[in-house]
Amino acid sequence: MRVIERNKKGRKYYYIQHSFRKGGKIITRERYLGKIIPENVEKIMQDMKKESEKDLYANLEKIRKNFQKEWKGLPESAKEREKEEIAIAFTYNTNAIEGSAITLGETREIIHDKTAPKKPLRDIKETEAHSKVFFDMLNSKEKISASLMLKWHKDVFGETKPDIAGKSRTYLVRVGDYIASDWQDIGAVMKELVRFIRSSDANAVELAARVHYRFEKIHPFG
Repeated sequence: MRVIERNKKGRKYYYIQHSFRKGGKIITRERYLGKIIPENVEKIMQDMKKESEKDLYANLEKIRKNFQKEWKGLPESAKEREKEEIAIAFTYNTNAIEGSAITLGETREIIHDKTAPKKPLRDIKETEAHSKVFFDMLNSKEKISASLMLKWHKDVFGETKPDIAGKSRTYLVRVGDYIASDWQDIGAVMKELVRFIRSSDANAVELAARVHYRFEKIHPFG
């Protein structure tokens, strides 16, 4: 989304231009602002963005309702299998990002078959622990908090990395050109993240994306 300028007969006119993808096509919409850019242009842009996203949120809500209807009709055994498959995929992808040598197939062996591949014991233990914490999160009735996230971190890494497990980092983290939040600010920014989670009324998909983005920017753990 951007503000563009057009010249007509020597006069300047300003528009907001917003392009987005819909049904495999790029749709471009414009809104006339006037001969000068208004002071509340940011609000106008946000309102225009929300208007264009109505169809998206309607589709997400339809998906949610259809899923809930289908989920209610499943036997408990099928629900448990589905949750386990999600745990396997989630655990594999999370650990792979951190450099684990465990493959997707081996992750399934560890979680579902309870067998250990010929891989480093640390990776195996973290795979088991991550899966357990995943189910703990699903079943937890406790409100999200910074202390709860630290507990989950400790549960995952307590056996393999006891020096950092359940603790906020106390040093600088740099990923490429990006520098994460100053370690001295982690307590404050994590509290702000928790407030955002608890107060947000955003669609679940949008909320998950925004929380993930903010959490990764903070990078609270070692």
